[in-house]
Amino acid sequence: MTDPVDEDRIETARRLFAGPVAFLKSAPGLKFLPDADVPEVAFAGRSNVGKSSLLNALTGRNALARTSNTPGRTQELNFFDVGTPLTLRLVDMPGYGFAKAPKDVVQKWRFLVNDFLRGRSVLKRTLVLIDARHGLKDVDREIMKMLDDAAVSYRIVLTKADKIKPTELEAVRERTVAEARTRPAAHPDIISTSSETGLGIAELRAAVIEAIG
Repeated sequence: MTDPVDEDRIETARRLFAGPVAFLKSAPGLKFLPDADVPEVAFAGRSNVGKSSLLNALTGRNALARTSNTPGRTQELNFFDVGTPLTLRLVDMPGYGFAKAPKDVVQKWRFLVNDFLRGRSVLKRTLVLIDARHGLKDVDREIMKMLDDAAVSYRIVLTKADKIKPTELEAVRERTVAEARTRPAAHPDIISTSSETGLGIAELRAAVIEAIG
């Protein structure tokens, strides 16, 4: 039986994301960040994890976040305004773990993300996206450590959950939960999602509302 509080949060989230959602700006450096005047929820993940597709599914838009066949192309922080009056901002963080990237690009990514995580007072939570077909990789653990060190609360979201069998998904979820419980800044509950079937999208929306209080 669904908790009434959860049902209320799901309905609140549905109404919020049914309203205005718009791209605000891209920030290649901290000096380009928007004013820290509303709560923010960030999305992090490997460059081929399906982050843009999930953001589009979350907001009910087909092309809010650009999807690309070239992993790692986006190397800026992208901000999206949600709600009228403005309720929160979603932050699409640049993908990590992209192959064959020059060392200076990787270093730029690390400086940008690390400085953002440590210096953004309105950042309420980061959602770390993990491909359900592969589970946690060392590159994911690196971003988790950055979040732990920056004391930024984060929650793991499994993507592409429709691409594997339910028994396999449950095994990946259990392993991920077990590891999340060893991390000081990690939320213990894992959300399984699919941007294609809509699995977990309502729960993900509710998690965003929960994060901003």
